[in-house]
Amino acid sequence: MAKGKIIKALSGFYYVLSNGSITQCRGRGTFRKDKITPLVGDFVEFQAENQTEGYLLKVFDRKNELVRPPIANVDQAILVFSASEPDFSPALLDRFLVLVESKEIDPLICITKKDLLSEEKVLAIKKYVEDYRSFGYEVLLTSSKTENGVDELSPYLKDKISVFAGQSGVGKSSLLNALKPELDLKTAMISSHLGRGKHTTRHVELIDIENGLVADTPGFSSLEFSELEIEELPMCFPEMVEVADHCKFRGCLHINEPKCAVKKAVEAGGIPSYRYDHYLTFHNEIKDRKPRY
Repeated sequence: MAKGKIIKALSGFYYVLSNGSITQCRGRGTFRKDKITPLVGDFVEFQAENQTEGYLLKVFDRKNELVRPPIANVDQAILVFSASEPDFSPALLDRFLVLVESKEIDPLICITKKDLLSEEKVLAIKKYVEDYRSFGYEVLLTSSKTENGVDELSPYLKDKISVFAGQSGVGKSSLLNALKPELDLKTAMISSHLGRGKHTTRHVELIDIENGLVADTPGFSSLEFSELEIEELPMCFPEMVEVADHCKFRGCLHINEPKCAVKKAVEAGGIPSYRYDHYLTFHNEIKDRKPRY
């Protein structure tokens, strides 16, 4: 018996990476009965006579999983946003950050195309970069030349499972292609509808890039907070977590409660008002969500 990580799932076969070699495996018959569906990214125990006839015996507990791409145990999400063409959207970035935080995935914010900005707009983008860094996020600010983004990104990929996600039309596929040219991803396959990419990928695969594993398809098909409970939302804003201990009430949702330290920090300028506005928007969205039965 051996242990490994599923790096590809296709037509009922699972390709398991273990000690540098890949073994093709099938799932045990009991998996279907026990409603176990192995995912790319899963750590597994398997048995194999040779490299084409293995069987998965056990799927270990996951730290997280995504629906699309269907992948487990993601370490980081590289959120690619552009400074221009399309314009930078802090509201959309915050939506992605909440989704990523709720899955306990580390975000890396990558803002591209800074060279396309006027001087005045560069200052505005740099202010956002300062803000997000002050919340504890890693932020890269790169030019529209893809190779610049690649040089800056590469060190962050080592020893991690990463997914790319972010704004439509910002060049996620171009970045992936530049990191691994043989990927040859279609760069025009993202529709104008937010997050509803026209991806033709039939399966997800983890590709070895810069000594890490990267999902070969951009992630997050849905940007709705369908799995997030209202009490969990404040935990997805690190700058709120930092001051929430000083709120009068435990479990303060920072909306109408008296003596709320978060609202005080917003008034004093310690927390930017746009972040709090986005928090309120997301709070109302979750509150108005139709119950699922």
